[in-house]
Amino acid sequence: MTTIAANWQAVLRRIADAASAAGRPASEISLLAVTKTWPANCAFEAYRCGQRAFGENYLQEAVKKITALDALIAAAEAPGRPEWHFIGPIQSNKTRTIAEHFAWVHTLARAKIAERLNEARPASATPLNVCIQINAGGEASKSGVAPGAALALARVVAALPRLRLRGLMAIPEPDPDTALRRRRFGEVRELLARLNAEGFALDTLSMGMSDDLEAAILEGATIIRVGTAIFGQREKRRQ
Repeated sequence: MTTIAANWQAVLRRIADAASAAGRPASEISLLAVTKTWPANCAFEAYRCGQRAFGENYLQEAVKKITALDALIAAAEAPGRPEWHFIGPIQSNKTRTIAEHFAWVHTLARAKIAERLNEARPASATPLNVCIQINAGGEASKSGVAPGAALALARVVAALPRLRLRGLMAIPEPDPDTALRRRRFGEVRELLARLNAEGFALDTLSMGMSDDLEAAILEGATIIRVGTAIFGQREKRRQ
């Protein structure tokens, strides 16, 4: 068994244990393997384990990796195509490429970006699944909308025919206080409930990474974004 395969299975066990502690079925929680900075062959190792959803932060790297992974899958005559999620900051001049290559966007934070993604989404494709990124901690350096601005943005997105608003995404401030991070996750969960009370049918909470996935699951996360715990420390790899 490769290191990536062993790590991937360990993450699945963590998800299952956290779901059990939360009184939830593990089937409610999807694992998104974050492959930023890692080559396509590493993604392919995870794919061979059964991983099908992959997340990327950097667009140019992602487009090359999507093509390379497709080639590896075709050469192996493996069934099924990966689902790609964009989880990085979105620049206006990159919206067409994102709309053409990804099934999900987790980091929507501006109405202008939503409109450009909608215009660029190919008519032949299914609607682009999107999550609004919430800046729960109010950090000046962090992307995302303030919780109080989420309803207005959600109304804009819901009116766009080539987008499908699925839920909310959050990255709490990197604080060693796990109770604080869990509280932030809980605030986002409560915001999702308030939006649904306004008539939305949101089903997704993209919350939790390698260090805090248990806290996120306890607060209702449905998508966990994990890179380091599967592929290793990026800093060590660059060295």
